[in-house]
Amino acid sequence: MLSKRGLKVAVLERQIQPGGSLQSYTRRGRRFDTGMHYVGGLDEGQALHELFAELNLLSLPWKRLDPEGFDRVTIGERTFLYKEGYDRFAQELAKSFPSERESLQTYVHALRDMGEKDGTDVSAWDWLHQLFNDSLLIDVLSATCLKMELRKESLPQFSFMHNQGPFIESSWRLDGPGSLIVDRLCHDIKSAGGEVFCGEEVTELLEKDDRIVAARTVSGSLYEGKCFISDTHPAVTLSWLTNSRKIKNVFRRRIFSVENSFGMFTASLVLKHGSISSFNHNKYIYSLPDVWSQHENPSRPVTAILVTNPAADQIDILTPTSFDMWQRWSETSVGHRGEDYKLLKQQIAEECMLLAECELPHLRECVECIYTSSPLTWRDYNQTPCGSAYGMRKDWRNPLMTILSPTTPISNLFLTGQNLVLHGLMGVAKTSKYTCQQVLNFK
Repeated sequence: MLSKRGLKVAVLERQIQPGGSLQSYTRRGRRFDTGMHYVGGLDEGQALHELFAELNLLSLPWKRLDPEGFDRVTIGERTFLYKEGYDRFAQELAKSFPSERESLQTYVHALRDMGEKDGTDVSAWDWLHQLFNDSLLIDVLSATCLKMELRKESLPQFSFMHNQGPFIESSWRLDGPGSLIVDRLCHDIKSAGGEVFCGEEVTELLEKDDRIVAARTVSGSLYEGKCFISDTHPAVTLSWLTNSRKIKNVFRRRIFSVENSFGMFTASLVLKHGSISSFNHNKYIYSLPDVWSQHENPSRPVTAILVTNPAADQIDILTPTSFDMWQRWSETSVGHRGEDYKLLKQQIAEECMLLAECELPHLRECVECIYTSSPLTWRDYNQTPCGSAYGMRKDWRNPLMTILSPTTPISNLFLTGQNLVLHGLMGVAKTSKYTCQQVLNFK
């Protein structure tokens, strides 16, 4: 966005390839995604369309998920369909919950009309329970929320609505790896005269006369600039500013006092050729009801989302997990955690497959090999404290503390990314635009 407006941009990327959670990796000739699985609101006139048009991403090979059930929620022995379109969504669920028909209409109207600021100081849990009487329906409406962290005491209505509404408008996945997005963005940055430097992890921000004048990287290189934008976790950003006169202790305490959301365990299954038919939807599976309670402090797998690629030779199973479960390996690094760690990952992957077999019987017999990742993996690759999947935990009771501005006490240092207002691909894209506005105003 900034390079298109004539600014000379340099991206300093700590990894050997750019993209963070959008990047893909290769094992035995196969491509696997990390955090990119599907997006919502990509059709013309919808929430993500204008942003992706500006970012030149609409021409990528997007594939629309099944409008007759882009998400399918199984709780116990019952399965419910998420149909595309607000009215169709409400009508479909009203078949199973006829007494809640009017409340479902109120719900989708709220999603359709949500504002940028609405609901930051309202509880999502309270809002749903004021609107609906049927606890199973609340479970169904909340069950696809691996797109966010379900916490009764803290999750804002704002976060809940923005992570649900766009997917009901329309849901899409890439016919290819998430790195297609990264490649396009990097190409356009370079075409506009910018640069992307990989393997250049920032270790220090140099301050002079109350402004940042340069970033020092692990190679010892200095990158000078007029403005600096950090999309790492704010606590990591502050670690680069050890002797700042402008960053006061009260600001540091604010950043370090905010809790981080839970992490994610992923089992990526390589399937035997032709063993499972392709499906053009996501499967969310819960063996038990009371979805919110299961998300509060996840340890063993409580739910699974199944995402398949178009060729049906790979399936990703994701389930939330707390960092406590992985704490004893917190001083280790990727590839050096020991056999106990590998054994725990194998056990969790096995439990994930047990859940998945509620929808795909005999799945384990179709598996050729499995690749797994834990919150420690996310922590080490993306510098997210505790391997947090959604960044700093937003809290409707204290939005001024947990929802951050792009501006900082240092006038030419800005923040962006999932820790500010909204996470996910849409949330980060919207936050990026907000950050760019602040940078351009500074210019």
